Amino acid sequence: MSLLEYSDITEKKYIVMDGQPYEVITSHVFRKQQRKPVNATKLKNLMTGKVTEYSFHVSDKVEEAEIDNREVKYLYSSRGEYWFSEVNDPSKRFKVTEDQAGAQIKFMKSNSVVTQLQFREQPMGFRYPITVELKVTDAPPGIKGDTATGGQKVITLETGATISAPLFVNEGDVIRVNTETSEYKERVGNSFQK
Repeated sequence: MSLLEYSDITEKKYIVMDGQPYEVITSHVFRKQQRKPVNATKLKNLMTGKVTEYSFHVSDKVEEAEIDNREVKYLYSSRGEYWFSEVNDPSKRFKVTEDQAGAQIKFMKSNSVVTQLQFREQPMGFRYPITVELKVTDAPPGIKGDTATGGQKVITLETGATISAPLFVNEGDVIRVNTETSEYKERVGNSFQK
């Protein structure tokens, strides 16, 4: 167990407060006039998913959370339930709710291997790849004059997720998507390539 000083509580670190694990989403150390520095943070409770703001002062120390990882396989979703299994043993299945699975799950194909986070033997969330390549299953044609609005259209991906993409993206194209921001990154292959 290591303790972190107030200024060591930075983005992507895991801490323990009130016995609960939190991920530091943002942190900003600043000084108000003649006062001592403060670290204003946004923290995500890894058990509930709730995001809160908290300010750490110079005298504050906090325990760094020891987060364990294990590889699991995403199987499928049905009626708001998301089913996973152990990578090497599909008979050991478990389900989680949409909140527990997180927003990035909509970009995962069946049989994708993802990382499950655990705190003190208790499962609490997942870490997904930041970028994935997915096939476009539905892309309405661009209409002449659409470029005045930035040249974007809503497309549907093979996982059922919808995102905004440039007008030149067509059905059958393979594109790269940022799963954290739900943004189109680039076209990897197009429907004209054989």
